[in-house]
This record gives sequence, C-alpha cells and structure tokens, in this order.
Amino acid sequence: MAKPIMPRTHFLWRCVAILCSLLSIAVIIAGIVVVVVYHVIHPRVPVISVVDAHLLHFNYDGAGVLVAQINIVVRSQNDNMKAHAGFSNFNLELLFDGIRIAVLSTAAPYEVRKNSSVDFNYDYTLDPIPLGPEQMEYVDAYLKEDEVRFDLKGGVRARWRVGVFGSFRFFCNLNCQLRFHPANGTYISRRCSS
Repeated sequence: MAKPIMPRTHFLWRCVAILCSLLSIAVIIAGIVVVVVYHVIHPRVPVISVVDAHLLHFNYDGAGVLVAQINIVVRSQNDNMKAHAGFSNFNLELLFDGIRIAVLSTAAPYEVRKNSSVDFNYDYTLDPIPLGPEQMEYVDAYLKEDEVRFDLKGGVRARWRVGVFGSFRFFCNLNCQLRFHPANGTYISRRCSS
C-alpha cells in the first residue's frame, strides 16, 4: 500500500510563518528589555509642589477693595536616581474667588539634577482688587472663620533623559487650594502637589 502524498505548503505561507515567528521573538525581547530598564532606573514622575507659603498682608476695606501680599515657595522635584529632569512652560495662576490675581512662572526652561530639587520663591504684592457685593460677603465670611482661601492652578512640562533610551515627557498639573490664617498670615499646610 502506497503512502498518501501530503500537499506541500506554499512558499509564501512559509515566509509569513517565519516573519510572524521573528516578530513574536522581537516583541518578547523588547518586553524583557523594558522590564530590565524599568527595574534598573526605577522611574518616578517629576513633581511640583507648594512647600511653604505665607500671607504677609491681607487688607480689606469697607469700600470693597482688597489688598494682599503673599509669598509662595514652589518646589520642582526629581526623585529619579539615574535620570535628569528638565522643566519648561512653568505657569501657575493664583486665583481669589475666581479672579486671577497673579501668575507664577519661570522665564526659561530649567534642569533638576538626579535625586534633587529646585525651589522658587514667589513674593507678590497684589494690585488693589475691587470686589463685588457677593465677593465682599465671601471675604467677610473668610475673616469670621479666620481662614482665607486662594486657588493655585496650572502646571509645567517635564521631561527626563534616560541615556540611549531617549526622553520621556509629562505634564505635571497642579490644582489645589492654599489656606491661610489672615490674623497672623500662617499657611495652613495641606498637600499641594502634582
């Protein structure tokens, strides 16, 4: 009895099978490289945060004009042990009851070395702000509570350079409320970080 002859696989199907095998091996190797690099570098996203603040002056008169002076210390932090971080487009807005009263920004991009931080000290004397009747009620309520609130919103673009692997880009967004005791200007410390 003769053996049945098996049909031969077409040459193109063999090429497709080889290409798929090579592609799957490349994906596996790339995955191993990513895991190894991740464990070697231990990447952490750079952050910005408010580390200190002080309400130096807060005056509200009967005509509804608010005058204030505020000091805010913002820290750009890079906790990566093996990668420098660069920051650019640093732009934070300080708001009082929805009114933009100051912009905290840097003129040029800056670098933060491995496992370090850079502090920026912003000291603003605000132009007199005429308040509407509703805003005057808010200020009266804040003063009775002995707690004044400002909103700080914005962010910064961050990037790390990781040797031959290139750079990774992030946007660090900050949206928090700064609270002060107007009687003595102390900052009521709360987490304010991107």
